[in-house]
Amino acid sequence: MGKRVLLIEDEPNIIEAISFILSRDGFTVHTHEDGQTAFAKVTSTPPDMIILDVMLPGRSGFDILRDLRGDERTSSLPVLMLTARGQTKDRDLAHELGANHFMTKPFSNTEVRDYVRTVLGE
Repeated sequence: MGKRVLLIEDEPNIIEAISFILSRDGFTVHTHEDGQTAFAKVTSTPPDMIILDVMLPGRSGFDILRDLRGDERTSSLPVLMLTARGQTKDRDLAHELGANHFMTKPFSNTEVRDYVRTVLGE
């Protein structure tokens, strides 16, 4: 079984595209769409990596990232953040909070796949 990636995203087209490209490459992809329950999802079934959208229903990706980095069980999980808003302040905040990488939508599926491969050593 491939390494596990948790995609926390609420946009169906993005969920489908990322799930397809990573699954085809041998990764096991789990998805979650609600910001309010995202942290519980991470801790109940810990992934090898998280792809996290900034704008989610319930709670923002920034809030979730803050929780992840503040908990010893999840503090070192690699996190790739995605956003439709490519403002410098969003990128700076993501890195300040501990995101490993930040991509602005629209992004290349190949770029996402290559980054996940690099991080997870596949």
